[in-house]
Amino acid sequence: MDPKDPDIERIRDQFDFVRSGRVVTNNAASTQPPRPLLDLYRSLIPFYENVHRGQSNASGWTTDRFEAAYDTIAQWLNAPSRRSIAAYRNTTEAHNAVMYSLLTEFRDGDNVVTTMLEHNSNYVPWHALTREILPRLGRRVQCRIARFDHATGRLDLDHLASLVDTRTKLICCTGASNFLGTKPPLPAIRAIADASGYPQPTGERRSRLLVDGAQLVPSSFVDVQALDLDYLSFSFHKMMAPFGVGILYAKEHLLASSLPFLYGGDMIADGQVFPDRVEYNELPWKFSAGTPNILGLIVSAQALRLAVDLIGADRRLYFRTEDPLPAPVVAATMQVIGRHTARLTERAMAALATVPGLRLLGVPAGGPRAPLVAFTVAGRSPFELAAALNELGVESRAGCHCATLAHHDLGLDPPASCRLSFYLYNNLTDVDRAVDAVRRVVATAPGSAVTAGGRHRRDAA
Repeated sequence: MDPKDPDIERIRDQFDFVRSGRVVTNNAASTQPPRPLLDLYRSLIPFYENVHRGQSNASGWTTDRFEAAYDTIAQWLNAPSRRSIAAYRNTTEAHNAVMYSLLTEFRDGDNVVTTMLEHNSNYVPWHALTREILPRLGRRVQCRIARFDHATGRLDLDHLASLVDTRTKLICCTGASNFLGTKPPLPAIRAIADASGYPQPTGERRSRLLVDGAQLVPSSFVDVQALDLDYLSFSFHKMMAPFGVGILYAKEHLLASSLPFLYGGDMIADGQVFPDRVEYNELPWKFSAGTPNILGLIVSAQALRLAVDLIGADRRLYFRTEDPLPAPVVAATMQVIGRHTARLTERAMAALATVPGLRLLGVPAGGPRAPLVAFTVAGRSPFELAAALNELGVESRAGCHCATLAHHDLGLDPPASCRLSFYLYNNLTDVDRAVDAVRRVVATAPGSAVTAGGRHRRDAA
């Protein structure tokens, strides 16, 4: 199944922001919602009720839709079933859930291995665990950090392997860097984890592998079974659905043996609370304490189905249905999205490389990378650049992008860069307008801003 290139103009017509003339190139931070999803959200409201907490027709209907959303998400990742899916607010919360679920398993002398490429959400929890939480419990656990090649942005696999030993309980690795675009080879990292021999409580003798998929899942097909991932996280707000839903995939036996992150209603078996014991609910509801983000989850899962229809990977329509999503259809959809966003990224990199004084950061053109480009300009503040681009109608991002370790490691002072990032609804015109705006801004004197009409505005002192 190999659909043709997507009809981008037809896709863009589904997004209201296009009519405003915005050039949205800050998609690594968050993406725009399409009109059909907003219409779906509104259509659900008249039938809304709480889930697992009522005998009304509305409660039963909402519960069915809510549970079906878990099935859709599992199918998207080629997970065995919904029992491997836990829903949270975002990727950050998913990482913290893993950290807290493993809290009691760490032994004195263990270590966690992560990388200098990580988003703060996949480093700070492990820093806190090893430097603050476990020491208070009398356990000494190291957090080891693998380096990357400054010239190419690629993870140093040899260094990573040298940090892993028989006491490495967990390897935490980005699937795609939100700063340098790096896409580490996950099969190679899985092999390194397998070779450690760490004795897990479940009887396995290997390190577990957590992959931060926040920048990987939106433009790649991630088959969690084929990659043999223990944990995978991602957020729907980077996939057309900014409704406050993040996802953690974990192997079912890990969720079954893990302590819950949150405790309370619905995560307990019905009626099984006693003065001397509490029995937890079956998976995945064991990890669904309290009233969840019901409509947000339903609509977010439907965003996956809408993506299939927008791309046209199958003759069938999946949006607003609960029909099974075949893995080949998902793979074909993501192949098209990945190919399209890669083309945009390559065009942007080729053009930006010709801008005087501009330094491209990360993976060189032609290599596998996330659909984003980070850069600096000699003698110019990234924040000034982003503000000036905004004056020209181009939405970028300046800062460390929560990839603070990598910015410091590259010696950037301040630890900041300017970033353009692309998604399904961007077209070549967006890229050209963004690059043209960068050229105009770089050509102006520092401290000046260029308006859309070409006039210079000198900032007040």
